[in-house]
Amino acid sequence: MDSAISSSRFFFILIILFIVFISANSSTIGVNHISQILETHDRERAPNSVQVAASHGVLSRLLPSHSSSFEFQIISKEQCGGKSCFIISNHPSFGINGAPEIRIGGSSGVELSAGLHWYLKNWCGAHISWDKTGGAQLFSVPKPGFLPLVQASGVLIQRPVPWNYYQNAVASSYTFAWWDWERWEKEIDWMAVQGINLPLAFTGQEAIWQKVFQIFNISSSELNDFFGGPAFLAWSRMGNLHGWGGPLPQSWFDQQLSLQKKILGRMYELGMTPVLPAFSGNVPAALKSIYPSAKIARLGNWFTVRGDTRWCCTYLLDAMDPLFVEIGKAFVEMEITEYGRSSHIYNCDTFDENTPPVDDPEYISSLGAAIYRAMQSGDVDAVWLMQGWLFSYDPFWRPEQMKALLHSVPVGKLVVLDLFAEVKPLWITSEQFYGVPYIWKVAIDIANLKWSLSFVSDWLMVPFFRCMLHNFAGNIEMYGVLDAIASGPVEARTSENSTMASVGVGMSMEGIEQNPVVYDLMSEMAFQHDKLDVKLWLDVYPMRRYGSSDASIRDAWSILYHTVYNCTDGAYNKNRDVIVAFPDVDPFSISLEDAYMSGKHQLMSEAVIRRVPLRDSTEAYDRPHIWYSTSDVIHALGLFLASGDDLAESNTYRYDLIDLTRQALAKYANQVFMKIIENYRMNDVHGVTFYSKHFLDLVTDMDTLLACHEGFLLGPWLESSKQHAQTQEQKIQFEWNARTQITMWFDNTEEEASLLRDYGNKYWSGLLKDYYGPRAAVYFKHLLESLENGVGFQLKAWRREWIKLTNDWQKSVKIFPVRSTGNALDTSRWLYEKYLRKPDALDQ
Repeated sequence: MDSAISSSRFFFILIILFIVFISANSSTIGVNHISQILETHDRERAPNSVQVAASHGVLSRLLPSHSSSFEFQIISKEQCGGKSCFIISNHPSFGINGAPEIRIGGSSGVELSAGLHWYLKNWCGAHISWDKTGGAQLFSVPKPGFLPLVQASGVLIQRPVPWNYYQNAVASSYTFAWWDWERWEKEIDWMAVQGINLPLAFTGQEAIWQKVFQIFNISSSELNDFFGGPAFLAWSRMGNLHGWGGPLPQSWFDQQLSLQKKILGRMYELGMTPVLPAFSGNVPAALKSIYPSAKIARLGNWFTVRGDTRWCCTYLLDAMDPLFVEIGKAFVEMEITEYGRSSHIYNCDTFDENTPPVDDPEYISSLGAAIYRAMQSGDVDAVWLMQGWLFSYDPFWRPEQMKALLHSVPVGKLVVLDLFAEVKPLWITSEQFYGVPYIWKVAIDIANLKWSLSFVSDWLMVPFFRCMLHNFAGNIEMYGVLDAIASGPVEARTSENSTMASVGVGMSMEGIEQNPVVYDLMSEMAFQHDKLDVKLWLDVYPMRRYGSSDASIRDAWSILYHTVYNCTDGAYNKNRDVIVAFPDVDPFSISLEDAYMSGKHQLMSEAVIRRVPLRDSTEAYDRPHIWYSTSDVIHALGLFLASGDDLAESNTYRYDLIDLTRQALAKYANQVFMKIIENYRMNDVHGVTFYSKHFLDLVTDMDTLLACHEGFLLGPWLESSKQHAQTQEQKIQFEWNARTQITMWFDNTEEEASLLRDYGNKYWSGLLKDYYGPRAAVYFKHLLESLENGVGFQLKAWRREWIKLTNDWQKSVKIFPVRSTGNALDTSRWLYEKYLRKPDALDQ
C-alpha cells in the first residue's frame, strides 16, 4: 500500500513538473511559428551583393562626399549572436590613402543602413529627419579622412525584437497620396537608416483589384463608383466609403502600379519585408447582380451627413460564402504575379470603423478563419497582420468577441498591431491579447490521491507589435509622450508571458513629417534593450539636430520635454485649435466659466475646456486639447529666440522655431476667440469688433510666419496632386481631392457641414490666409449682425455662408507658392514681441 501511494505521489510530481515545463515554455508557443517566417525571409532575401549595393545607394544619396569612407558587408546572424544586428568597426586599412575608414557589417541591407545612421548619430553628432521638418543635419560629420574611430573591439548592436513596423493604412492618403518615385526613394532611404524593416506597401493596389474583379466579370466602368478618389483611397480600401472623389482614370491605375513595383523593388533590395494588402470582403455593388446567391450585406453609414448611399454603406461579402475565399485567393495570387514575389505578410482589417453584423463569437471566429483561409489559399506561407485599432475604436469588441477573432487563426499566423500603445496599450487591458501561459489544465488532490488531466480548448498567445500612433490625419501640433516611448516598448517586451519579444515595435501614425523628435526617439527604441533616460537623451538632442547647442536651447528643450512632449492625460490628440477647427456652434453654447485663470488673460486650461457645457447637445464642439502650462512654452520660445543668432543658419532650427512659435500663437488664438465670445455675451459691439480684428490679424501674421519654411506650405500639396494628371479635367479632379481632404473632407448639404470637417486640418501658409481667415471673418460678421440687429445668432445663416465658402474654395484653382519666403528668425521675434511676451497682451 505504501509503495502504491509512493508511486502515485511520484507520478503526481512528474505531472506537476510537466505542467511547470509547459507553463514555462508556453510563451514560446507561437514564437517558433514566427521564427519560421523569419527563416523564410532570410532564405528569400535579395543576394548579399544586391543589399550591399542598395546600402551604398542610401549612403551616396545621403552623404555623397563620404561614399568611399564606409565599407558595407552582409554578415550572418550567427556572427550577430543569433539575432539581427549591425557591427561597426574601424576598417583594417584605415589610414591608407583612399581606403575606407569605417566598416559596417549587418545581417541585411536595412541593418547596414541603420548601422551607418547609428555611427553618424553617436560618433559624428548628426541628425536625419524628413526634408519638410528640416532635413538632415550632417555639417557635424568630419571630412573624409577624419572620421572618428570606434573602440578597437568594434560596436555590436542587436535588435531586441526582429521587426520594426512602419505606417498606417490611412497614411497612404493623408501623407503619401501624391508622392512620385523621387519622394518615395527619399522615404525608403529614411526608413532604412531608421532601421525600419517591415513597412506597409499599399500603393497601386487598385490596379490589382481591377484585374481581379475582371476575372469575376466586373468591368472597369462598373468599378467607377467602387474606388474613391486619390485622396480618399485609404477609406475606400477599408470599406468605409465608395466613389467619393472618384472615379479614377485608367492612367492613375497604371501610374500607381508602376510606382508600386519600384517601391517594392527597392524595399526588397534593402532586405525589407514589405506588407501587402489582402482581401477583407469589401466588394463593388455589381457583384450582387453577377452573383445573386452570394451572401453580400450592406454596411451602415460611415460619417455621411444623411446616409447618402452614393458614398456610404458599402457592400461586404460574408467571409463564410465560398466566393470569399475565391476572391481572396485570386487577389493574393495576382499580387504575386504582378510583383514577382511576396514577403508572405498581409494586412487585412475587415471591420476597421465598421461594425460586424453579428456579435456571436462562433460567427466571428468562423469569419476570422475564412479571412485567413483566403490568404493562405493564395500563399501557403501567409501571415495575417491586423491593425488593433478596431478594438480601441468600437465598443462592439468586448472580450468574447476579441477572443473569437484573435484565436480563429492558427498559432503564429496572426499578428496584431497594438496601434495606440503609447497612450492606450491594449496589450495590458486585454491580458496580452487574451493569451494564457498554458494549454493544459490539471486538477490534483494529493491528499485523497485524486487527479484529472483535461485538455482545455483555450487560446494561445497572440504575437503583437507595440506601436506608436501619435498623429491623427497629419495634423500639425507639437505633441508627444516621450517617457512612454522611452519605456513602453521595453515594458511590453519584458512583461510576464509577453509575445512581443518574438515580434516587434512599430510606428503607426496617420500622417508623418511633423514632430521629428518623437520619431527619432521611437526609431531608436527598435535597437534599445533597456529603458532610456529621456532627460539625458534630450541633453544631446539639440547638438545633433542643429549641429550646435548652448545652455538656452538645452533649457528650452527641457521645458518642451515637460510640457508639450509629456502628455499623460490619455486624450486623443486631434488638433482642434480654433483657427484650424473653427467652432460650429451658437456663441451662447460656449461657457465662459473660469475661462481666464487667476484674473489674468491667459490661455484656457484643459479642465475648463473639457468642462464647457453645450446648450444644444447636437451642436458638436471639439475643444482644443491643452495638457501643459502655456506660459512655460512661451518661456521656451523666448529661450529658442535667444539662441537664434547662432543657429539661424540651421534649417532644422528654423523648422523647430517656426513650429514652436506657431504652437504658442495657436493657443493664444484660442484665448482671443474666447475674448470675442465674452464681449458678444456682454453685448459689446466695440469689443467684438476689436478682438475679431485682432484674431484675423493674428491669422494673417501666422500665415506670414509659416511661409518662412517649406515644411509649412500649402502649395506643394496642391501642386503635387496635379502632377499626376494627364488632362485638364484630371487636374481639376485631383486638386479638388487635395483641397477637400484638408477642409470639409466628406459630403455636406447647404446647411449641414461634413461630420469630418477639419479632421485633416493643417497649419499651412496659404490655407490660413485664403481659407481659415475668411471663414472666421464670416462667423464674426454674423456675431456683429446679431448685436447690431438685436437678434439671436443666426446659426443656419452662418453655416450656409461658411459651407458655400468652403465648397467654392475646394473648386478653386488658385496657385500657391511652393518655395519659402521671409526670414524665420526675424518673423518669429516680431510675433513674439507683438503677441506673446507681455502677459497682458489682450488688454485694450
